[in-house]
Amino acid sequence: MKEHIFFTPLSPYIGAQVHNVYINRPLSDDQFEQLNQGLLQYQVLFLRNQVITPEQHYALAIRFGNLHIHPIYPHAKGVKEIIVLDTNNDNPPDNDNWHTDVTFINTPPAIAILSSKLVPETGGDTLWASCIAAYEALSEPLKTLLNQLRSEHDFKKSFQEFKYCKTEEEYKKWQQAVEKYPPIQHPVVRTHPINKRKAIFINEGFTTRLVGLNEKESDALLSFLFSHITKPEFQIRWRWNENDIAIWDNRITQHYANADYYPSRRVMHRATVLGDIPF
Repeated sequence: MKEHIFFTPLSPYIGAQVHNVYINRPLSDDQFEQLNQGLLQYQVLFLRNQVITPEQHYALAIRFGNLHIHPIYPHAKGVKEIIVLDTNNDNPPDNDNWHTDVTFINTPPAIAILSSKLVPETGGDTLWASCIAAYEALSEPLKTLLNQLRSEHDFKKSFQEFKYCKTEEEYKKWQQAVEKYPPIQHPVVRTHPINKRKAIFINEGFTTRLVGLNEKESDALLSFLFSHITKPEFQIRWRWNENDIAIWDNRITQHYANADYYPSRRVMHRATVLGDIPF
């Protein structure tokens, strides 16, 4: 008997809440396909009341593909693919800006799965923006220009040296990451490998310049695009409860974790599914 998953759209362009599925037990092939199709349609999915262990988190994520191991962030005990984002007054977030995760590698993540473990009483919301909607809202001449351009993405833009000098071990790990991940180029507009829709693929967290333009041209165009992508029309905002899950298509979205909750603490677990080379 088919187990139907239901989706409630949350905005015209992006986001849906998922009903009638619990991911603390293995999904059937049919359930997983429904979830995957929902993700393709809505770009980011939200599930309430999902109590999962790091092992269960891993079991869901690995069905989407091979997982990334972050070079800097700590991980859950015994599950190195599940990173722990524990933010507070003494450990503010690295990416307090709009960004797409891990675009400083050759095959940026396709999908990310975030589980809330500890949330503040107020604040700490996360916002997502549709880079497909942002691209489709541009004029045709600007689309033509952007389709020809490439951009540079740099690990060091978000993971700055001064943040990782507290201990020798921490600094050594940062140096190793810098050596492993030199600046890399991606197309400014990428095509989704499955549904073939186009999306702007630059982000404030890691994109440093537009290749082939002079500095003033690059800065001006990037500034416009950073602002354009994050227009409220293209956004969804999620108010976290403990044990919520968010699953998003990292190829065609950006997100912003609102750091407005200090001195409270916020703890999230994330699995990051490797993608393909953007084209």
